Amino acid sequence: MLINKLSKSLRAGGGCGGNRIGLGKYVFKCPKCGYETQPEAGKFTCPRCGSLMEAILAELPKDIKLRYRRRLGVWSYSQLLPEPKNRVTLNEGGTPLIRISKGLFGKFEGLNPTGSFKDRGMAIGVSLAKAIGVSNIVVASTGNTAASASAYGARAGLRAIVLLPSGKVARGKLAQSIIHGASIMSIDGYFDDALTEAMNMFKAGKAYSLNSINAWRLEGQKSIAYEIYEDIKVPDNVIVPVGNAGNIYAIWKGFWELMQIGLIDKVPRMIGVQAEGASPLYETWRRGSSELIEVKEPKTVASAIRIGKPVNWLKALKAVNNSGGLLVTVNDNEIMIARGRLARRGIFVEPASASTYAAYIKLIRNSVISNDERTVLVLTGHGLKDPDSVK
Repeated sequence: MLINKLSKSLRAGGGCGGNRIGLGKYVFKCPKCGYETQPEAGKFTCPRCGSLMEAILAELPKDIKLRYRRRLGVWSYSQLLPEPKNRVTLNEGGTPLIRISKGLFGKFEGLNPTGSFKDRGMAIGVSLAKAIGVSNIVVASTGNTAASASAYGARAGLRAIVLLPSGKVARGKLAQSIIHGASIMSIDGYFDDALTEAMNMFKAGKAYSLNSINAWRLEGQKSIAYEIYEDIKVPDNVIVPVGNAGNIYAIWKGFWELMQIGLIDKVPRMIGVQAEGASPLYETWRRGSSELIEVKEPKTVASAIRIGKPVNWLKALKAVNNSGGLLVTVNDNEIMIARGRLARRGIFVEPASASTYAAYIKLIRNSVISNDERTVLVLTGHGLKDPDSVK
């Protein structure tokens, strides 16, 4: 019964239904083989090659004037987002861009409603889930996605099922899923094992997936780029922690859209950072491999990026390569030193966020970037997410 209901709901999101739930302005395009089709709310892979599809705005508005409004949050940019009839929101977005030093800024995503950037995409994804009539949503998570899905699922009256790798989720993030009433399942292994189980539930029609395989979630996350533009126009560099690899692509896509509209004439150099013990994308990029080089047992203190098989690797490489960017690794000691330095400037972030500052220090030292350039660190999560990592 549940499977039939969900399957019918997902089918209702495609074709003409795409217009009904605000997807009519989009096309789906495969970044690998170029296949194009009409978008659907619940089918995200290319029928030809199996890659994750990109959600591309078919016609970008030419007269748009961006203006963030606190009351609407991420939805301030609705012209460039899916527009389901009923929005699920906790006033996500509008996070501060904090000056750290000359030319260096931190986009503090830890001040979103559940304490991470995930809320931007979850607002869009849960709104679509509600619009197509599903009852259950599912995510695999290292913690932040689970916290966000739990809160937004509760807000929408949906049952959130979160699959967490056993013993590998920070206490602060786990507490959020518990208090919001999510159904929590502990999975032996790593995030990638939890994601496999979540995908099986989605494919079986048991729940709607809100992991970053969901192209609509990434659409919400691209609003980070719009807000950076409103604050300082186009920086020279944007440094992003890379776990499942959707966010670096989403932010690049936001800047790319602004360039297509004609508001800017270049995109920033996108720089992805991974921990040395969990660096599949870095190794893939460094070796120029056409296939992802997986890490079977990822290890790092930065739990939010402790992922060995990022599903959005192809999109992330597109963002890095098309922006003239790069990938870099930092070790756990560098991450924790950088976290302490940010804290001394009044900014408390979780370890994954601090990886961006560690990368910045390393790139400055190696003369890859300079102090004269404007660089934005995307500080993805609040420090209270992971209190046990504070020694």
